[in-house]
Amino acid sequence: MKWIKQASIFALTALSLALPLSAQAAPEGLDNDALERLIRERTGHGSNASSSSSGRQSSGSRSSSSSRPSGSQDEAGDLIMNAMSLIGLSYRFGGNSPTQGLDCSGFMQYIFKRSMGITLPRTSAEMATVGQQVDRANLKPGDMVFFGGGGRVSHVGMYIGNDRFIHAPRTGRDIEITSMNGNYWKNRYITARRVDRSTRFTR
Repeated sequence: MKWIKQASIFALTALSLALPLSAQAAPEGLDNDALERLIRERTGHGSNASSSSSGRQSSGSRSSSSSRPSGSQDEAGDLIMNAMSLIGLSYRFGGNSPTQGLDCSGFMQYIFKRSMGITLPRTSAEMATVGQQVDRANLKPGDMVFFGGGGRVSHVGMYIGNDRFIHAPRTGRDIEITSMNGNYWKNRYITARRVDRSTRFTR
């Protein structure tokens, strides 16, 4: 699998902003060590990703979901590669490009457009209506995960495996990898959607 081999190479050099990423823990043909090396290189920590907006940490547990990434291997690889290249970019409300900063939905919109040529709706609530609904137990890398309060979607990120997701959290924070098992995000999880080039956008 071409993008997986690239992930191992780029993780060792860590010189490019567009670094590929191994997707899920111990999936068939995937190198989870490359994932952990890349996360350490980009964020300073591995499996214990940042867990909540309160700044506490929570260990990411291994997902029981299917080990194959969302869509094709190449699609998932491109999505995660481009998302990881933006770790550390500042959050900006209403931002939809790296030059001006990105909010949560702007981040997803930018990544899907750059990686797959797909134009997602602008808001997280609208994004939660497109593609295929996915149960949490069946999450795959590249799926969009949605959070909010009272059943109302107000935040979106991208699942990368091991119960972790990458997202643009809020004003004052940078794009980062976060555990979905921390109380803050666990209690606010609402749904997930899967989008690929063959997906028909339905409301």
